[in-house]
Amino acid sequence: MTHNFSPPLDLAFVRQQFPSLAGDWIFFDNAGGSQILKPVVDRITAFLYESNVQLGASYALSQRATERVAAGAQAMATLVNAADPAEVVLGPSTSALLRMLAQCFRPTLQPGDEIVVTNADHEANISPWVELERAGMVVKFWRVNPTTLELDLADLEALLTSKTRLVAVTHTSNVLGSIQPVRAIADLVHSHGALLCVDGVAFAPHRRVDVQALDVDFYTFSLYKVYGPHMALLYGKKELLLTLPGYNHYFIDDRAIPYKFQPGDSSYELSYSLTAITDYFTALGQHHGQPGEADPIDQAFALIQQHEAALNERLLSFLHSRPRVRVIGRDAADPTQRVSTISFVVEGVSSDQIPPRLDSHNIAIRYGHFYALRLIEALGLLPQQGVVRVSMVHYNTLEECDRLIEQLENLL
Repeated sequence: MTHNFSPPLDLAFVRQQFPSLAGDWIFFDNAGGSQILKPVVDRITAFLYESNVQLGASYALSQRATERVAAGAQAMATLVNAADPAEVVLGPSTSALLRMLAQCFRPTLQPGDEIVVTNADHEANISPWVELERAGMVVKFWRVNPTTLELDLADLEALLTSKTRLVAVTHTSNVLGSIQPVRAIADLVHSHGALLCVDGVAFAPHRRVDVQALDVDFYTFSLYKVYGPHMALLYGKKELLLTLPGYNHYFIDDRAIPYKFQPGDSSYELSYSLTAITDYFTALGQHHGQPGEADPIDQAFALIQQHEAALNERLLSFLHSRPRVRVIGRDAADPTQRVSTISFVVEGVSSDQIPPRLDSHNIAIRYGHFYALRLIEALGLLPQQGVVRVSMVHYNTLEECDRLIEQLENLL
């Protein structure tokens, strides 16, 4: 993918796609859930009013509903560059999908087989694997360097053995905001004959996911954090999904992917609404580009990266200017190294004291461990009530950032 697109992001075009942005609130809690695109809501309504029937029947309305649900899966396959829409499993949340995956993975393992997890992930990509210890598997922790706040590849390599079957890692920490070198991790893991499962929840709202370029075996993220409905997707390489035991009824054919992993199937109306997410990124790229240029979705994410660089620079520069503030994550604003999820702590101030003081100014930020409790504990930040997190996305403006800074100047 190329990221050399240079025109500035047309924020007026972006923000008119999100009706909630017309209100009084500044949304800086986007890593917990983004605002939703209007066409997503429109398509939920359209499905329910126009095609709210069961799939797979012979009558025309059922055929229409079937096509609409299939279009949602195809849209997600396009978004993540999956080779086949059958490689996209849809479900209620990333946490639920990873628990399902771990349960389906369990029968393929033998006691003594090893799984590597990190202490920097959201718990969704830790607990399901740790619980396999009950079946005799060995779980090892790839721990973040407490000084550099990095996951070092050399530390991972030291953990890998001939018994390693899977490594579970985050693409971007939802606390640190740091982007991990997933392709390098995949190459290392595969060289030891193991599989790689990546949690991309904190990455996907900010950068294009290309599962083929990354050569990941499994990849998952939440669509309600990527401007869509409360739903999630799990990508898996086709040959792996075909060989894994299913999670659906016993009579469902093992070759029926992704259905064998979707008991009760996915939400029909939410599945159809996913088409609007891919359409939005396509329209965003086309709005700024010229016909015949690079993939418009790639162009859209290049614009997003460029805009986030400015947001990062504005907020990080301010935070670095305050002597009592410590940024928890990479100091640099470089958008190739971090997303615009920025966490910090203030010397002598409990983190739970800061966000409530912004509430009356209609600025939404948050404090806590953000389900990355093991990381917060490892960094010794639990007594301080975790971190203060400002999570910005591309519809946020520099003016909004300045309003936040104006209020923080009185607090930090």
